[in-house]
Amino acid sequence: MRHGRRERLLLAAMLAPYLAGLALLVFLPALVTLVLAFTEYDLLRAPRFVGLGNFRELLEDDVFAISVWNSLSYVAASVPLRIGAALGLGLLLHRRMRTAAAARTAVYAPTLVPEIAYAVLWLWLLNPLYGPVNLLLGAVGAPTPSWFTDPDAARWAVILMGLFTIGEAFVIVLAVRATVPWELYELALVEGASPWQSMRWITLPLLAPALALLLLRDTILSFQASFVPALVLTEGGPPPYSTTYLPLFVYRNAFEYLRYGYAAAATLVLFTITAVVVLVQWRLLRRFRLDAATG
Repeated sequence: MRHGRRERLLLAAMLAPYLAGLALLVFLPALVTLVLAFTEYDLLRAPRFVGLGNFRELLEDDVFAISVWNSLSYVAASVPLRIGAALGLGLLLHRRMRTAAAARTAVYAPTLVPEIAYAVLWLWLLNPLYGPVNLLLGAVGAPTPSWFTDPDAARWAVILMGLFTIGEAFVIVLAVRATVPWELYELALVEGASPWQSMRWITLPLLAPALALLLLRDTILSFQASFVPALVLTEGGPPPYSTTYLPLFVYRNAFEYLRYGYAAAATLVLFTITAVVVLVQWRLLRRFRLDAATG
């Protein structure tokens, strides 16, 4: 009895710093954001309660509508590409080869680079005049996009940046793939299954739970990950607001226009949109799992 109580006290002491940090860095800011969303606040004067005024203004704000559409489009394009790249590279590099360690390091390395430094690097890579990407495209006779002045090219530039920061998902795919028993593939080979059939009926089903979690995680992160590329690479342009995503919209209203209440309301909308998208994905994945189990 006394031993069990001592273990609980030890666990509580170990969790206390984490819970304190969670309360101060997550719950308290979230509560402040919730309160400010219903006020007009410019950091100079005391907050003034305006009720749903900020949300009504958001509904009439054309820039906000554009930023919502841009964010949804970015997530819809970026997430499948990132998950597909992590899956493909994970399956390609899971085997023990002489160059596998170097290749795995190369895949993971971009994830370790600070976001600002990574964005500045891409600012050079995509420079339309002397950037390596356009020089390479021109050398093979391919079109050389105007990455920072053409709206469609600017959107793809932001997506392209995110496509190389898949280190965490790549490591998870590697780890889960390593847990698949090799006897299953031997049995499939004896039964005459092709490599594609082995992947279809063994690899992908066993990786499906991890891929589902990666899908939900990457969706949540992608709603935030567009901020630094859009700010450093394109500054939200080219006009009219081609790469203004919701995080950049919030940042500008809060720190450039000093409309903290309005930015807080937009933050709540961003959180709500993220939650709805993730919930829809979760329900679709759950239905797919049930259909696969019964079918």
